[in-house]
Amino acid sequence: MKKFLLLTGGIIAACVALALIGPITGLLFSGVLVALGMHFYIGSKSTFAKIIWFTVGLIGVLSAVSNIPAMIGLAAIAIIYVIYKKWNGIDVKIPTVEAKEEDPFTNFEKEWSNLTK
Repeated sequence: MKKFLLLTGGIIAACVALALIGPITGLLFSGVLVALGMHFYIGSKSTFAKIIWFTVGLIGVLSAVSNIPAMIGLAAIAIIYVIYKKWNGIDVKIPTVEAKEEDPFTNFEKEWSNLTK
């Protein structure tokens, strides 16, 4: 039963990912435009070149905003990845960020003791 549910979920996620391949491609192209705009904006010396590369980056950002459905496609691809790992019996661990609550004075005392050694 577990394999059947994994197979069904994988088929549904694959259909969603294939249906949204166009927006995913558009989002990729938009990301390339933003990266090129930022890279050449930082490296340009003249004001005219900065305006041109800023415009290219802005076009990329606006194009990325119009490809928001691609996020659903990317989530479907991530689901396919998780299903593939679970199908093969590999444990999937999602990284989490744990907040450490330390007293700043305790940390200061440790650092002070390291400095005085």
